[in-house]
This record gives sequence, structure tokens and C-alpha cells, in this order.
Amino acid sequence: MTQFMSRDFMLKNETGKHLYHDYAESLPIIDYHCHISPKEIYEDRRFQNIAEVWLGGRNADGSYFGDHYKWRLMRANAVPEDVVTGSADPYDKFVEFAKMLEMAIGNPMYHWSNLELHKYFGITEPLTFKNAKEIWDKTTDMLQHDPNLTVRGIIRQSNVKFIGTTDDPCDDLSWHEKLAEVKDLGFTVAPSFRPDKAINIHKKGFKEYIAKLAAAVGKDSISSATEVVEALYNRIDFFKKHGCRASDHGIDYVPFVKCSEEKVNEIFKKAINGEVLTKEEKDAYQTFILLALARKYHKENIVMEIHFGCTRDNNKRMFELEGPDTGYDMVAKTSCYNELAAFLSELDEKEEVPKTILFSLDEADFTQMATAMACFQGTEVPGKIQLGAAWWFLDSRDGMEAQMKALGNNGLLGNFVGMLTDSRSFLSYTRHDYFRRIACNLIGAWVEDGEYPDDEDSLKKIISGISYYNAERYFNI
Repeated sequence: MTQFMSRDFMLKNETGKHLYHDYAESLPIIDYHCHISPKEIYEDRRFQNIAEVWLGGRNADGSYFGDHYKWRLMRANAVPEDVVTGSADPYDKFVEFAKMLEMAIGNPMYHWSNLELHKYFGITEPLTFKNAKEIWDKTTDMLQHDPNLTVRGIIRQSNVKFIGTTDDPCDDLSWHEKLAEVKDLGFTVAPSFRPDKAINIHKKGFKEYIAKLAAAVGKDSISSATEVVEALYNRIDFFKKHGCRASDHGIDYVPFVKCSEEKVNEIFKKAINGEVLTKEEKDAYQTFILLALARKYHKENIVMEIHFGCTRDNNKRMFELEGPDTGYDMVAKTSCYNELAAFLSELDEKEEVPKTILFSLDEADFTQMATAMACFQGTEVPGKIQLGAAWWFLDSRDGMEAQMKALGNNGLLGNFVGMLTDSRSFLSYTRHDYFRRIACNLIGAWVEDGEYPDDEDSLKKIISGISYYNAERYFNI
């Protein structure tokens, strides 16, 4: 029987072990998309216990911080909501999490959690209900006193070189400014432009957000879609001055309904006046804004990340109680590939396609995405259009392998920019290690099966590229 989480964890062939230990394991991390707080990095926050860092709680504004991946699994184990996200004692939360984790066989959360305990706390035995108190005491003492377990200490010992946070266009980026002034920080933190609230014309709060955007650019109001674009361009320029290398778009699907600027401005006014829009009108506005942003990203050499294939906030009762990003989302079936191709083709007419990474939550989309993006590659950088890493619900061994196989079948896996945490937790950097092990094992198996030659130089270039160097090149780090 193989030892649990040994040195060769997830590595089932000798070539994979060699590729991981000799090439992938020691490379730095580029975490180009995540949801961690630049404020907490600047303040070098120290968490008081592992429940705080893993399960979170409420911020001062009433919003939640924490890991909704974990919350979903706790609910599946019949844990009361007061313990999941409420005001229950942190130790009680941790104990309920430990009880749940024993049931999570086959779930990547089981591996992630135990990898984090191993790497940051030196705990090699798996977390269970029986040892929960012992592990609680040890991790609490270390989190409160170990100099390497402040936020910055965690980042440094994780060998992170670059972090791309997720920031609203209206953000003043003051915490990024403060971080830029820190001498010998040891890593770079850069904002990523996330303009979803200006794009989601059909969602609650759009009018209020547009007023906020106007204030951010020093205007009394914004009265047209044309002015929305002007304001977003203003903010992109501001973000770029602060080191922005990427944008991110979380949309239901990729729309493409092209109509005149005059018509889009009429649609905007309808939304501001509280009138209900048709799907075609919503799609027309979103198409107009996304095309304009993509052209600006191309001009400024900013990567455009597009995440789609998710239906959010499905439990309406809990959404009213807890708000978004609390674990009530699911995979959505989309059929937007003709629209995606039309969107990219429209940009290609004037050679304005930006570097683009496409993410979907539906594994069935991978082949369509890989074949669509192959129609619009460019000479600016190898793999200009990327099939994004297995995202969110696909962030598992099966999902990662499916994504890499689809890219291998229909593109150049050797140019893949690799993993990201997409996380709100500072202990999540072990997900990069998890991915590297899975990638090395997959490629090692192909070599040992005679599907790729045992060529040391080529394999080193491929593994090192996927683990680190492709992302370094792609994001100009």
C-alpha cells in the first residue's frame, strides 16, 4: 500500500517523479488570478487560528471572507449555517470541518487541506475528528507566534513571485500603492481589472454602480454607454500605472449582438430608468462594452481573462440572507461558441485581439474552446489565446487532466500558462504544487507509454514552462 501523501504524492511513474522533483517542484509561483486582499498583505495580517484562515467570517461591511469551497462541503454534512458562516465559536467550526473532511474521500478539498497542514505546520497525519483538538492547538500556537506564518511570511515561504489580485475599476488602489513602497517585499502584487458591475446591465445595483463609476472619474453622472467606455478607459489607464497586467470578466456566457452605438446608448438609458431589458438588449450592451474593453486591452498589452459557464446564487433565500460568493453557485450549460468566435473575429478585423485566457466551468466545453481559440492565435507571444486552467468546480485531478488533454489534443500544451489559485485563502498556494504533480504524472505517463520521446531537454522545457516560465513571459513579469 502506498503511503498517504508521501514525497511522491500523485506521482505514479518514474518519469513523472523525475520531472516533478528535478524541474517543477522548486520553481517560483505566479498566481496570476486570485481574490486575496492587498490590504491584508500590506498590513501583514496574522490570523489567530486556522478556522479564521480557512473558514473566515464577516468583514466590517457585513460581507464574508473565507473559502466557499469549504462552506459547501460543510453544508453537505448537515452543519448548521451558524457554524458554517455565522457567529459560532471558531473551534466549533473547525471541529465540524474536521468531521466533514473525513467524509470527503475523492474530493480535492481533502488533499488541499492536508497539503496545507503538511507544508505550513509540519503536520503529516491526516486531519480527523479524533485529532482535531491536537491539530487546533498546534496550528493556533504557530499562527499566533511563528514569524513565517503572517500573510507575508506565508507568501514568501510559498516561493510566490507574482500575485494578481482582483480589483474593481472604482478602487483607488491605495493598498497597492502602499505595497509598491515596501522595500524588500520579496514578491510583486499587482491589481487586475474586474469591470463586471459595469457590464452586468441586467443585475440589481447597476444604476448605483454607474453613479459610483462616475464619481471615480470625477464626473457628476454618466448618461450613455459611450461614457461608460470612456470612464472604464480612464480607470484602465490608472490601473496600468499601478502595474496591472490582466483583466478578468466573470460573465454568464460570451454574448455577441452587434448594433449601433446609438442603439446601445438607448438601451443604457432604459436600464438607468429602471425599465426591463430583453435578452437581446442586454447582450447588445454587453457586446458593445466587451469589444471596447478588448480593444483597449490589446492596445495596453493587458491580458483579457474570461470566466463563464456558471449560474450564480441559485438558492434565492440564502442569497437574500448572505449575498453573493457564499457557495450557492453551479455549473451552467452554455452554447455560446458561435458568439465567442464572432466576438474574436470582430476584433481580428483590425488585428485588435488581446492576449486572452478562456475559462469554462463545464468540462464538455474544453474541446470547443480549444478549437475556437486556435482560429485566432497571433505572433505576439506563443499561445496568445489560452485554454485556461481547470477552474473552480473543475479544480480537481480529473478536471486538470481533462483540460490538459483537450489542450494537448487540439493545441500546444507546452505553451500553457499553468495554474492559478482563484482563492481567497492565503494557504492555497499548495494548489500550484498539486497541479504540478498532476501535470508531471500525466506527461510522465505519456513518455513511459511511448507517446512522447524521453528527450530530457524537451521535457524540461515543457514542464518548466507550464510550471512557471510560460506565465512569466505571457504576463511580462
